[in-house]
Amino acid sequence: MSNPQLTRDNTAAATSPSGQPKAVWAVAFASVIAFMGIGLVDPILEPIGEQLNATPSQVSLLFTSYMAVTGVAMLVTGVISSRFGAKKTLLSGLAIIIVFAALAGMSGSIGEIIGFRAGWGLGNALFIATALATIVGAATGGVAKAIILYEAALGIGIATGPLLGGVLGGISWRGPFFGVSVLMAVAFIAIVVLLPETPKAAHPTSITAPFKALRHKGLLTVSITALLYNFGFFTLLAFTPFPLDMGTYAIGFIFCGWGILLALSSVFLAPKLQARFGSLPMMALSLALFAIDLAVMGMFTEHKIVLIAGVVIAGAFLGVNNTLITEAVMISAPVERSTASAAYSFVRFGGGAAAPWVAGKLGEHNMSLPFWLGAVCTAAAVAVLFIGRGALAHIDDHDPAPHSVEEAQAITVGD
Repeated sequence: MSNPQLTRDNTAAATSPSGQPKAVWAVAFASVIAFMGIGLVDPILEPIGEQLNATPSQVSLLFTSYMAVTGVAMLVTGVISSRFGAKKTLLSGLAIIIVFAALAGMSGSIGEIIGFRAGWGLGNALFIATALATIVGAATGGVAKAIILYEAALGIGIATGPLLGGVLGGISWRGPFFGVSVLMAVAFIAIVVLLPETPKAAHPTSITAPFKALRHKGLLTVSITALLYNFGFFTLLAFTPFPLDMGTYAIGFIFCGWGILLALSSVFLAPKLQARFGSLPMMALSLALFAIDLAVMGMFTEHKIVLIAGVVIAGAFLGVNNTLITEAVMISAPVERSTASAAYSFVRFGGGAAAPWVAGKLGEHNMSLPFWLGAVCTAAAVAVLFIGRGALAHIDDHDPAPHSVEEAQAITVGD
């Protein structure tokens, strides 16, 4: 039998001054780097198109291949993690990203970059689904605090990704790809050193588990809602750099501002609004405001100041919604968290995969159309949420555990 005192000593030794285990911070740090990959290419979309003679819709396939493979691969993340353990799965994902990000940086054609971004998506799927479940399982203070930590990592990663992309992209469009490869190598080492070996699941997950999980109306409702609003999300992310038509530094700073507001609203604003008004009303309101934001961008696409303001302001709406909808996923169905995450991500990344290419195609004919389509899809997400609200009535029965400013600040800054 294990020695209880020894177990307590080991736990204390593995805990950082912030009160969270060091392993949680290691995974959170790696998550920041992983989420950098989402917005990293924003500042270099136009330079890639110009230097490789590619149209906006072709360049947008960098997002489509990445998201499509990520979504499909989500179906097997639970199977792999339950058989090999979370640590091996996380490390496998990081290793794949390291290799394919470097290969993308060495590419000589748009087709090669699209293909290597697809491989990058496979690594991303293995990492992000497992990272969320790992943080939730290892963090102290309950699910709500773990979700805030995860969403803070998402926000910081999305904020710094475009900034890094702008700085390195100002040197060469290849720079951001090599930068991610190096940073992921650092994250790989951190996980190896700080995350203890995790046990395999007592009952390995079936490959059909995510599909079965979607039989639960609550999880299905949240997933379809996310699919629709992701259409608006990735229209904003993948298409807006084209009508903005600005330099890599400017695009990087604009989307950095968007990501900062997303992070702040997810950490500070979302818990307060949730505690006062409830999860469902605030999810619906944030999505409705995002739909209006996209519609305004569609009406005034020729005015760059409107596009810039629309991008940055959208961070507040998306930050609130991302936090609340992620927490809702974890408690929307009586299934394992990793299974719920895989099922949800598989569905929602469908919107993320389709939006960039569709937006690029529409934008080649009329720059306003992508924003209008994004607004309609996001408004449809609100309708789906309203129709399925009965299956999600229980999510506010879970205590969201109010968060202090000090706790949120510590989570935002990290270790």
